[in-house]
Amino acid sequence: MRVIGILGGMSWESTQGYYRALNEGVKAALGGFHSAKIVMVSVDFAEIEAMQQQGRLAGSR
Repeated sequence: MRVIGILGGMSWESTQGYYRALNEGVKAALGGFHSAKIVMVSVDFAEIEAMQQQGRLAGSR
């Protein structure tokens, strides 16, 4: 099985659907206790929001 790389969305809520769908697809295809091999990186939206408030993101205002 190949490893799937995911760059998460602006919050964990926006990423969970992809994570669930990938694992449900693997389970449906392989059965048993199989799950997807995933490497995931996500951002902390609080950091982005703080930069927006400070005007540090281009086009954020």
